[in-house]
Amino acid sequence: MTHDGELRLHLRRVLDALCPVVFRELTDPRELARWWGPDGFTVPSVESDLRPGGGYRIAMQPPEGELFYLVGEFLEVEPPVRLSYTFRWEDPDPEDRETVVTLSLRDIDDTRAELIVDQGDFATERRRALHEEGWTQGLGKLGELLASILD
Repeated sequence: MTHDGELRLHLRRVLDALCPVVFRELTDPRELARWWGPDGFTVPSVESDLRPGGGYRIAMQPPEGELFYLVGEFLEVEPPVRLSYTFRWEDPDPEDRETVVTLSLRDIDDTRAELIVDQGDFATERRRALHEEGWTQGLGKLGELLASILD
């Protein structure tokens, strides 16, 4: 999606849990490891210092290939409604650059919350599309996890 010539990603999801539960899933290392990443990926470890200026490091294991790492710094931590952080790969693709992710939450009724994901600016449309696929699949897993909690 292009906005003022910039390559940005903007996704909206309705999840079967209220903001405090969703925020925990987005920030607790054990919970994040259960759903993070594209289909088939696992997350062997998550290190997190959840405070503005604190860092994080997520180990991601693709179905085939080498383990790699996502790292960044928290910019805003406002439980349970907002989280913002830098996002970069430890060994970036030549088309990658550091982006900023902002996750915004709001309860929409007594049982559901809306999550808005905004990320950018990407260097190329190809990298934006790759992140859109990863977020879409990861949020699908998060949605399934939250729905299973209710069962």
